[in-house]
Amino acid sequence: MSPADGVDVVAFDAWLFDLDGVVTDTAELHAAAWKETFDPVLALEAERTGVPQRPFDPDEDYRRFVDGRSRADGVRTFLASRGIRLDEGLPGDPPSAGTVFGTANRKNERLLGLLAGGGVTACGGAVDLIEVLRTHGVATALVSASENAGAVLAGAGIEALFDARVDGLVVRDLHLAGKPAPDSYLEAARLLGVPPSRAVVVEDALAGVEAGRAGGFGLVVGVDHGGQADALVAHGADVVVGDLAELLP
Repeated sequence: MSPADGVDVVAFDAWLFDLDGVVTDTAELHAAAWKETFDPVLALEAERTGVPQRPFDPDEDYRRFVDGRSRADGVRTFLASRGIRLDEGLPGDPPSAGTVFGTANRKNERLLGLLAGGGVTACGGAVDLIEVLRTHGVATALVSASENAGAVLAGAGIEALFDARVDGLVVRDLHLAGKPAPDSYLEAARLLGVPPSRAVVVEDALAGVEAGRAGGFGLVVGVDHGGQADALVAHGADVVVGDLAELLP
């Protein structure tokens, strides 16, 4: 299917949206926070082993290993790609701890600092599409691995656009498997009372489109920020657009 051709956006009962890079423009902030977190870890590993480590790439490494995943899973997946293993530690580990959870908490600390430095902007095409959907009685939900999703939505002033929200806090409290497992999207569909086959998943992360495909959703829309359209299709997207405005009737 070519991008956006033949998609009747109101033919489904619900649309489920990822947050960063789909509804808001915070993906670059996340990538920057990950780089600030990982580069010192890589430098220490290079010093310890005598083997040089490439710095974290905020484009390629972000998209392949951390985008769409929970913080802890992002730490595990990226460091595994470099042959680095940390002790798991505990969720309450301080950001200074050299554990998986300590590193994840350090990333969150970095992100909150970056968020405090500037306003969060909603993606105009996404907001326009959601408003059209809601006008036609189509339910909407926000599905994100971020535990800061509520603050980000509030910062962008768009909390009222969603009938349900499954964020990192819900994933943690319900012990749901993170993306690429479909659990968070399936929970959002359950909250809306809609079977997966009647719902659409919208994602810019490879792990996210995998989750949509694994969950048996009626349509998986990939949002391409440049250069990964083929990868989005390969991982499960039915339709790929550069901007969600392309789907507007």
